[in-house]
Amino acid sequence: MTDYLTGRFLIASPHLPDSNFSRAVVFMVEHHEDGALGLILNKPTNARLKDIWKFVDDMPLQDTEAEMSKFLRLGGPVEGHIMCLYTNGGFGEPEVIDGVFLATEPDQIREIISLDDVSSRVFWGYAGWGAGQLERELKVGGWLTGEASLSLIFDDDVGTLWNRVVSRNGREILREALKISHFPEDPQLN
Repeated sequence: MTDYLTGRFLIASPHLPDSNFSRAVVFMVEHHEDGALGLILNKPTNARLKDIWKFVDDMPLQDTEAEMSKFLRLGGPVEGHIMCLYTNGGFGEPEVIDGVFLATEPDQIREIISLDDVSSRVFWGYAGWGAGQLERELKVGGWLTGEASLSLIFDDDVGTLWNRVVSRNGREILREALKISHFPEDPQLN
């Protein structure tokens, strides 16, 4: 039986040969027997959402400060889709993990990003795998997996995200191997 990874992080191994995923942290929004879909969290772009919106939808953005300042992130090498992770469940979209939702329709994304009290990340493209493909990549060591968290998904420090997730993952493995309940951030302080 396969352990599906919906709601978890895929963490690119340092030895993963695909440059699209170099030091990538991917939040898995869907994984089942037919394939998998995730969004790379730490691939920001210099493109502002307002500059590309005309390619997404005929209805313009509402010109709020939140919309005008939002940058687009590269969700993965599969092009052509806009997606949004956000923290407010009032739009009827699926909840991927507690407090994190996924929107894929431009009208809903437009509404979500206009709200000041909702954290959101907008992605162009996604990471996708066909049936069995991700499982094969995991088997040969291309990816590590880890627990996803709302705080890391919406963290603005994307430059250090991979290092932090790898460190956290390593501490968790060590904690389980040593059968200890708490592992300090800096073991030298113990």
